[in-house]
This record gives sequence, C-alpha cells and structure tokens, in this order.
Amino acid sequence: MATEAAAAPTPEVVEGEPKKKKPILLILVIALSVIVLIMSVTFGTLYFSGYFERKSEAAAHEKVDELEKDAANAKAATPESMAKVKKDAEATRFENTYLQIDKEFMTNITGSKKVMVVQMAIMTHYDSRVFDNVKKHEFAIRSAVLDVMRQTTEADVAKTDFRIDLAAKIKVVMNEMLMKYEDFGGIEDVFFTSFVMQ
Repeated sequence: MATEAAAAPTPEVVEGEPKKKKPILLILVIALSVIVLIMSVTFGTLYFSGYFERKSEAAAHEKVDELEKDAANAKAATPESMAKVKKDAEATRFENTYLQIDKEFMTNITGSKKVMVVQMAIMTHYDSRVFDNVKKHEFAIRSAVLDVMRQTTEADVAKTDFRIDLAAKIKVVMNEMLMKYEDFGGIEDVFFTSFVMQ
C-alpha cells in the first residue's frame, strides 16, 4: 500500500491536464472597450449639443473685442500696426446693417435751460441678433443712454467734436448694457439721424 500511495500522482503533478489561465487579457479588452464607448458617447453628446460650436463663437467674440481694443489704440499706433488691425478686422466682418431707434431721446443739459432731443441709428456687421437684443433690452439701453446724455454741459456742447464724442460714449454704454444682459455687444457705431438743441 505504501508503494501504491507513493506511485499515485499528486494533483499538482498531473500531466496532460492544462492549467487554467486567468482571463486577464479578456478583462483588459472589455475594460478598454467600455472606456472607448464612454468617451465616444460623451464626445458625441457634446458635439451634437453644440458645446464645441459655442466655444468657437466665444473665441470669435473675444477676437472681435480684441480688434475693437486695437482699433481704439490705433490713433497712437504706427501705420504698420494700423494696417494689420484693419486687415484682421476685414477678415471677420460681414455686411454692415443699420437699425433706426424709433423713439427719440430727450434730456436737459446740465446747468442750463436747454434741452437736447436726438434720434439715432446703430450699425453692426454681425447678424440680426444684435438688433434683436437691442429691442429686447430697449428700456435698460434707453436709461443708460439718457444718463450719458444728461451729463452734457454747456461747455461740452461748445466743443467742436461734441457730437462725435457723444456718439462714442453712447456706443460704449450700449455695448456695456448688451454685455451685461446678453454677454455680447456688437454695436459698431452710433449715428445721429436728428439732433436738436432748444
């Protein structure tokens, strides 16, 4: 019996039976497949929801804002840098469109009995969303414009560039109001279509 027990093979030494391998390779393939599937679904959802498009629009708006700042500094700039700013601005511009603001603006001149009554139009090279935003926030914009206009004094009126300076101030305040409520201004210029002082 002792010889039979010694001759009986132990389970570890059994020849002809293959060892069971752990399915590590199978687990890795499944894990990688799940990761790729999750990334594909995430990217597809972001793409079709317009996430990447909004970022490009925001980048375009930032570039336009940068061009506006460059244009404001162009008075003191060299001719070479002015040409570069003009070239960059022309590359991002579309057709100029205008909107006549229906109601006139009337305010007193500070320290005087005179009254200033103006009608104005605005210009943009963006699409009609700028005009839609102006109409949407008309009351806030009117209030801000009237605040700028009422700060006018008799001395300001006597200056040669009074109307140009006033139009520039109004443009800035209109864009500030649009930035506050819509995160984008877009008004390129303000024009007086009627300007009366009484």
